[in-house]
Amino acid sequence: MTQTEFIILNFNEIRRKSIKLWKALPESYYNWKPDETAITAIEMIRHVLQADYGWNIIINQGDMTNYKTPWENKPFVSVADELEFAAPYRKEFLESVSKFSETELKKTKVIHPGNGEHKTLGKYLLRIGYHEAVHAGQFLSYLRAMNINRPELWD
Repeated sequence: MTQTEFIILNFNEIRRKSIKLWKALPESYYNWKPDETAITAIEMIRHVLQADYGWNIIINQGDMTNYKTPWENKPFVSVADELEFAAPYRKEFLESVSKFSETELKKTKVIHPGNGEHKTLGKYLLRIGYHEAVHAGQFLSYLRAMNINRPELWD
């Protein structure tokens, strides 16, 4: 396998486990949050899903100056609706990643617009996977606090 194939395999595995967690969330808990400053469970799901849209712009050296998400003003309906809406953006993101050569992964510089940090493309892609994995852990703690049975992730 190439480095790009390994990165995509990792992205797909992380997403598979995230979806397993998200599908365990009862509709009655969509707006639950652990405290007033936290985001709700459904907001966290959307945050992870819509990130693919932004990541795709960043890794393709696009301009984030006037960034607008396709989710803007979209009402929360369900986990299934969020997944369906996000699917084409996920597909586009993964297709972009699949086109990068090993040289591009090592040599292309990416600047994260949120903090101005410079990373090589390969390292930046690994951090994208880490971002979602961190939120998966956070979501597990939400489910625990809600007293919801948590799916087995260690398959």
